[in-house]
Amino acid sequence: MSPIPMVPPAMEPVYQHPLALADVHTTYCPGCTHGIAHRLIAEAIDELGLRERAILVAPVGCAVFSYEYFNMDGCEAPHGRAPAMATGIKRCQPDQIVMTYQGDGDLASIGIGEAIHAASRAEPITIIFVNNAIYGMTGGQMAPTTLAGQKTTSSPAGRAIPIPGQPLHISELLAGLPGSAYVVRRSLHDAANIRKAKKAIVTALKVQMAGLGFSLVELLSSCPTNWGMTPPQALDWIKTNMLPIYPVGDYKIVEAAKQL
Repeated sequence: MSPIPMVPPAMEPVYQHPLALADVHTTYCPGCTHGIAHRLIAEAIDELGLRERAILVAPVGCAVFSYEYFNMDGCEAPHGRAPAMATGIKRCQPDQIVMTYQGDGDLASIGIGEAIHAASRAEPITIIFVNNAIYGMTGGQMAPTTLAGQKTTSSPAGRAIPIPGQPLHISELLAGLPGSAYVVRRSLHDAANIRKAKKAIVTALKVQMAGLGFSLVELLSSCPTNWGMTPPQALDWIKTNMLPIYPVGDYKIVEAAKQL
């Protein structure tokens, strides 16, 4: 007599495709951590129930089509102007949750003025700032965040500090402005840090929901193609080279945000 087959108990899914993330192909290179950042944003939007209220302002750069990768409202800003556009949207629709998604070339270079003034005015918007220390879409040129000595297509001998100066530390810069309520830096180079990045994005959105002011989450990210590395090598490069220059941490959290 054959044994009665055991029917496995119904299992509750613990990991699935976020509803806020569109089921489409992206334009990102293999190993690029933009995809991880997108998933974390989508999971945060789902967990907070914000999909019908969220508006994403996309940048110019590798993430230029990011509004197509999410199942929520989105729009495209001119190069560097995402904080200005987000400010206008938020003022016209204060009940919506407005966020920008910007790379270091978009935010730290041509858009640095918009970011500084948005933070200074305490605009209740959220910026997700992707820092991979290079211009990705245009061919791997030196960015404001490129490390000292780092080789790029426009600095083939390495960034020479006496000419372009030191790399910009955006989180430290914006944290010093009185309108900033929540400014933190996280990294996407391993699972433990990815979990911390997800928590930071959730908190930043809560800060906006509570009307506490300007919020920014900086994410240290990889660019294997322009760095000339394999994806695993690029993740190791973040840990070995970027973390000492751009330490992860909380650069400003106002007292009310600590209770969220």
